[in-house]
Amino acid sequence: MRPLRPPVLIVPGLGNSGPEHWQSHWQQANPDFIRVEQADWDRPDLNDWLARLDAAITACPAPPVVVAHSLACALTAHWVTRHGGNLHGALLVAPADVDSDSHTPPETHGFRPMPLTRFACPAIVAASSNDPFVDFGRARHFARCWGARFVDAGACGHVNSTSGLGDWSFGYALLEDLFVAE
Repeated sequence: MRPLRPPVLIVPGLGNSGPEHWQSHWQQANPDFIRVEQADWDRPDLNDWLARLDAAITACPAPPVVVAHSLACALTAHWVTRHGGNLHGALLVAPADVDSDSHTPPETHGFRPMPLTRFACPAIVAASSNDPFVDFGRARHFARCWGARFVDAGACGHVNSTSGLGDWSFGYALLEDLFVAE
């Protein structure tokens, strides 16, 4: 008998994750994965996005694994800072450096400063060595501050649809690591 896995929340960043994004592939292959929907994907409001993430986490029957991409990594870090933790785990992929004017667009600056609170749950930061939205060393710094395992995802841009990763099996293996993490 397969052990029960925790609920999974798919948390896209700025602009949402389109049909060719690995988050969408994962959700299509796993209908029980829940996407956290935002009212406005293009003009993110931190308090609104936080409220929606908190409502999704609260609605889960057990502590979930959050699968965050880009701006959603900062969102998740803000949630952890404000609410502590009732998460089974967090997979934080390509964290956009909201503190950097040269790496992120003005729409993301409402998420400043990047929270650096240690996560109470197991966490993994997966970063690309050539991500235009975060310096590789800065992504490593986020992982260290969050108490997360840092994983080099290779040179695959922003780890998004443009990267052409399809279902991104490498990332899914990281998610599976969090299913069994304690």
